[in-house]
Amino acid sequence: MSARLRTALTDLVGIEHPIVQTGMGWVAGPGLVSATSNAGGLGILASATMTFEELEAAIAKTKSQTDKPFGVNIRADASDAGERIDLMIREKVAVASFALAPKKELIAKLKDAGVVVIPSIGAAKHAVKVASWGADAVIVQGGEGGGHTGPIATTLLLPSVLDAVDIPVVAAGGFFDGRGLAAALAYGAAGIAMGTRFLLTRESSVPDAVKQEYLSRSLQDTVVSTKVDGMPHRVLNTELVQRLEHSGRVRGLTAAIGNAARFKGMTGMKWSTMVRDGLAMRKAKDLTWSQVIMAANTPMLLRAGLVEGNTEAGVLAAGQVTGILDDLPTCQELIDRIVADAVARIVAIGALPRQAETTPDTAG
Repeated sequence: MSARLRTALTDLVGIEHPIVQTGMGWVAGPGLVSATSNAGGLGILASATMTFEELEAAIAKTKSQTDKPFGVNIRADASDAGERIDLMIREKVAVASFALAPKKELIAKLKDAGVVVIPSIGAAKHAVKVASWGADAVIVQGGEGGGHTGPIATTLLLPSVLDAVDIPVVAAGGFFDGRGLAAALAYGAAGIAMGTRFLLTRESSVPDAVKQEYLSRSLQDTVVSTKVDGMPHRVLNTELVQRLEHSGRVRGLTAAIGNAARFKGMTGMKWSTMVRDGLAMRKAKDLTWSQVIMAANTPMLLRAGLVEGNTEAGVLAAGQVTGILDDLPTCQELIDRIVADAVARIVAIGALPRQAETTPDTAG
């Protein structure tokens, strides 16, 4: 029997191990998600890059490949967020994950239907807000994480959130092994969430040549760029990223508009829908119109790299852990060794010699 660690997260979701695979766009599909859940973790489907019909098919395929709990990550500001939530409730998806804070009414609707709500947050004040609205747990990602990220390291952000809320907190950003899980639990977290580590598994759909590109990089080979979509985005430092970093504002906006048109054509979305989504994004994230237009870059640039394998024309979201990873395990192998290593380290810490304090005798 493999080692197990019971935490508030495993109890909440009904999973064996306190390990979450994050909803990475173009990466977290049915194959990776079902493999993660079958291995005892929590797999999360990424729906932001899926049409409604594609999400419907992805949920059905995932359910056909696992009978374990899994989640779906959706954009709370998407124009069809309500329909997607209805689909999740109808299909009895275990967990609803959000990149942006969902409205209070959405949280209540999901909870009433028995769906566990776990938003991702980047600051203690955001955790306090969603907790007051009824969120069951939060994922907090420090600056080491890939994709959209903040400036505060996990080692500081995590304790600040733990001190602010009394719901389970899942730590993300810089985790990849048993040492990290043991450390997160020592901080008081209920588990860890990993993106890049799961991207670099055998079940990940990312082309093998792209996986090798990740594995060849060092700890200094990621960069946080605002030129991808107008917001801080941690990616592999490639020639394309360097060109984007040195491109002018007009050139960046022109490219974004072109990519928006390509994304529209690929997904079948109407311009009116894209405009509504843009308006919602602008309001939710307090963005300028330039940033909203730049955000249209993200889906197509990521797709070129992560799906088509074109590292010269695509962007590769990457956490800093890229520089320390050197293998492509299966999800089962990865989760088993993380948990076994974490248990061994926790036992070793518990066995450290302790010296009892002695109180001086002050009796006269």
